[in-house]
Amino acid sequence: MQLIRVLFASALMFALAPVQADQAESVNRLTGLLQKAETLTGRFSQLSLDGSGTQLQETSGEMALKRPGQFRWHTDEPMEQLLVSNGKKVWLYDPDLEQVTIQTLDQRLTHTPALLLSGDVSAISENFEVSHQQAGEVVDFTLKPKAKDTLFDSLRLSFRGDVINDMQMVDGVGQRTNILFQGIKLNQPLNADLFTFEIPEGADVISE
Repeated sequence: MQLIRVLFASALMFALAPVQADQAESVNRLTGLLQKAETLTGRFSQLSLDGSGTQLQETSGEMALKRPGQFRWHTDEPMEQLLVSNGKKVWLYDPDLEQVTIQTLDQRLTHTPALLLSGDVSAISENFEVSHQQAGEVVDFTLKPKAKDTLFDSLRLSFRGDVINDMQMVDGVGQRTNILFQGIKLNQPLNADLFTFEIPEGADVISE
């Protein structure tokens, strides 16, 4: 899904000390940090850049995620969109177009980076080469897919004090999508209704 591809990535580039670690250590550390968050809520700001660094799009909004595989991303006006997953299906609602697109959630981590934050992360080592660097309380993980048919060439996840801080995804033509997270709260109780979607009356429905 194109929106999921765009949504999951970020751009703060930290000048990190060259402390390299082997694959197993990096995977174990990343998995441990991700699994600390059974739920995740906060705001995000997203920036997309082309291969030359020219800004393509900038948006912001609110998000909520819950394991396994449930997420809700609400992008603010003037480019309002709502993306909701119950772990099996994904609904994308565009209020301006009065259109809802429904799709089966792709469970592959290399095709749906959202699942790194909300899904089963036990297959990270099977899907990615992982390395990490640390400077102070910031630890930065770089994930490179092992498969060829992926949506991105590299994915960066940065944590500050054990909490996700930002993400960055770079695709095959150098386009970069960046997300900075703000006001993140872990393991807050979340209503199940957040991860279901009622189709508005009169909306056009497209099933893929």
